[in-house]
Amino acid sequence: MRSDLCERRLRRYASRFQSRVVARARSHPHLADLALSFPALLFALAVPRDRFDPEPAIARVIAGRSLTEAAAAAGLPMWLRKLPPEACVRPIPRLPDGELFRRQIGNHLPRSPKLVPIWLALVAEMAALAHDAAAVWIAREFVRAPKGVNRDRVHLLALWIWFSGQPGRLAHDLVERPWTPGMRLDAAMTAAVNWRGRVSLHLNLGQLPISDMWLDPGRIGDYEFRPLDNIPDLVDEAAAMRNCVRTYGADIVHNRSRLWSVRLRGERIATLEVGRHWRDPLLNIVQLKAAGNAAVSHELWWIARRWLHLHDLAQIEPAKMKWGQAPLDLVTWRALWRPYWLAKRRIPDWLPLAPSRAAFGAL
Repeated sequence: MRSDLCERRLRRYASRFQSRVVARARSHPHLADLALSFPALLFALAVPRDRFDPEPAIARVIAGRSLTEAAAAAGLPMWLRKLPPEACVRPIPRLPDGELFRRQIGNHLPRSPKLVPIWLALVAEMAALAHDAAAVWIAREFVRAPKGVNRDRVHLLALWIWFSGQPGRLAHDLVERPWTPGMRLDAAMTAAVNWRGRVSLHLNLGQLPISDMWLDPGRIGDYEFRPLDNIPDLVDEAAAMRNCVRTYGADIVHNRSRLWSVRLRGERIATLEVGRHWRDPLLNIVQLKAAGNAAVSHELWWIARRWLHLHDLAQIEPAKMKWGQAPLDLVTWRALWRPYWLAKRRIPDWLPLAPSRAAFGAL
């Protein structure tokens, strides 16, 4: 009877690994028993992860040693004992196994076996990229809303979570809303994306002010046009005017835009974007908006045009630059990510030593 149950359990492993798992199980009765008592351990011994020798663990199982001892020899946490065979669709990576983690993770196992492989991969990835608390959090959030987890944004989430707990670092200083274990996934994702926007501004503009604003500051009556030519001014403008000018770093360094603050007797009343329209070779007003991207008056449009046409537009020709050609700032890139590289003791391919628009764009 137990043999029939074991055979049925073996048939539940992923088809591409089933022959290897069956072969390992049939090599000794004690190994076959793992299909019932610890399916993940049997899988780990049949389909070992890279640079792991399963023989010492196999010897312990055959010798009748405890599951705890055999699992320890395999580097496998005992909390994985709860996982069904369906969870094993790829070699099992190293996973957290602290006492607190063990107590917490058991509360967040998916009920559906089909969800367990994705869940397990997310837990392992978040533990490696951030820390154990983040792994428990993503386990909970995935169970709560499986479709809400975007696997393509895990690196971004992990970086934001990790730097949320690293005061005194540049990347931490750019966190407006830090991660907490009680956050819901949608709120966390929004905070991480906003953090990425602030990081992008620093990476694009670097340490120095924008050297060429194309136009000169000026006044038309009581109206003043001030350049937003550095990071602090752009950040202040975004906060005061409730707009997204903090996301314009790439547009600025690729000579698509220049941004100006419009003041009336010293008070901010609008944000102005100057650039080119389609095939028009001359500079134009691309956007002119009040706080919260509200419309401005006809009078202000007329004032802005008068200021623009104080310049000899025919003589202003911003250098053309192919999108993606402008490099990210090397000093800022390394200042941002060095603490993470040192803590993790490696420089991952997805966060390389040299500034990369492709790598940053993938976050």
